[in-house]
Formats: sequence, structure tokens, C-alpha cells
Amino acid sequence: MIDDYKGLAVFVAVAEAGSFSQAGRQLKLSTSVVSHHVNKIEEKLGLSLFFRSTGSLSLTQEGQKVLSASKRMVAAGEEALDALTELSDQPVGTLRVAMPGFGENSSIYRAVWEFANKHPLVSISLHGSDHTVDLVKEGFDVAIRLGRLKDSALKTRRVGDFQRMLVAAPSYLDQLSPIRTLDDLQQCQFVSMTMLADSFKLEKDGEVVEFVPENLSIEVNSVTIAKSAVKAGLCVRQLPVSEIEEELANGSLVRVLPEWSLADLGIYAVWPETGPQKHLTRRFIDHLASTNFCES
Repeated sequence: MIDDYKGLAVFVAVAEAGSFSQAGRQLKLSTSVVSHHVNKIEEKLGLSLFFRSTGSLSLTQEGQKVLSASKRMVAAGEEALDALTELSDQPVGTLRVAMPGFGENSSIYRAVWEFANKHPLVSISLHGSDHTVDLVKEGFDVAIRLGRLKDSALKTRRVGDFQRMLVAAPSYLDQLSPIRTLDDLQQCQFVSMTMLADSFKLEKDGEVVEFVPENLSIEVNSVTIAKSAVKAGLCVRQLPVSEIEEELANGSLVRVLPEWSLADLGIYAVWPETGPQKHLTRRFIDHLASTNFCES
């Protein structure tokens, strides 16, 4: 009976993921094990749940009927685990978390590992990327996002702050006249990031200026690559301070226009308002908020 429940849960994962391999990655099972569970259910029922062809997987009519009941079974199981989480000092369950792709040694990641150490019965599946994921479509319980958030139907909570600094490599600055004003800064090359706005706000003595770089010769898709371009002496860029502490200390990067500062940005937990892991998600977010971290 327990094996049947497990097989039906695997079947649901395959149907939702659209492939055996993707379901395996989500469940942390090999593709062959996932296929074995589905095959066993099909043998027991005496019918095929999927149409299988090269590069394509779709539900049969029988599979669609079984899927509806199987989803209710999985939802009931998740609801039971969530109820136990609310009552227990040791929560049980799985959390799928989306994190920024950089900062693996930062306090954000340390807070996640502290939660994992504190709650060993919680399985954490962590996805690190600088691209914004669709939490509902991709099945994430919570995401950690930085900066200014777009309006959405998702719930949000500010759990910390992070600081940025405008920096460049000495080799790049040596090619230029001294940068003393914003007009001087406007002559510099900048690196653009595909998922972020190019403009940023600078502050000095209560004055706030929106700066829009005009010279954007390089575009990248991650903070790590942007940092690499700056270190190579190609451009200027505002980067998280936690990512450049070593470079600032050894002089391979230096601050540009130090009398101007960039406003701290928020670190936010973002999650769907509904979901099977509501109490576990809330406990995780409470933990992050209680650490009161500031990336500086």
C-alpha cells in the first residue's frame, strides 16, 4: 500500500514536470527509479498512464482520470505534514527555495544553512540563479530577491538589507581623466545586466540623483560575470559589497566617486499566498527575518 502511494506521488510529479528526468531532478531520484515507480503503477492498474514518444510525454485519457485523484492524495499528505510542522518543534517536509546565484559565502546563504542545521527533518532543494523564477509555475515555496520588487500577487517580507558600491579596476581608471563629478562618471563604460535596470540612485548630503549610464558596451546575465568584467578593467559597475570585500582589501578594485553612496536595497522573501507548505514556509521566513542580516 505504501509503495502504491509513493508510486502515485511520483506519477503526479512526472505529469506536472512533463518529463521523467525533470521529475527525477525535483524528487532527487534517478530517471530509472522514477520510471520504475510509474511502470509499477501501470502494471497494477493494467493500463498506460502516459503516451511516450521521443522527446514527448502526454497523459492518456486514463492517466488524466488517475491524475485528479492522485493530486488529491498528494495534497492531503502535504496538508498533514504542514499541520505537523505547525505543532512540532522539529518540522518535517521539503522546501524548494530560489536564491540569488551569487553570494554563496554571504550571510543570506549562511542563514539558510543555519535553518537546515536546526531542522534536520526538513529537506531543502535550493536553486541558485540571478534570473527571476516563476514560483507558482516552477513549484517553488519561497524565493529570496534583492532590490526593488515589481508588483505581483505574491506575498513579500523584508528580511534584511544589502549594500552596493560603485567600483572599477585601477587599470581602467588609469586610462581616464580623474573622475570627480557625475559628468565625469557619465564618460565611463558600464556593464549592463539583463535582469536589472541600468539606472541607479546616488546620494550625497541629502541630495538624490538618478544616474542613467550612457555607455553600455557589455551585457551579462549574472553578478559574478559583471564582477569579472569590472576586474578585467573594462568598465564601472555597482556591485554588492559582500561580493567585493577581498578585491577592495587587496586593491584590485577601488571605489569610484566615494563621496556619493548608493542606497541600501532590501532583501525580500517572496512566496505564494497559498501552497501546501504554508507553515513550513512561514517558519523558514521567520528564521531569515530573525537573523536580521545586512549584506555589507
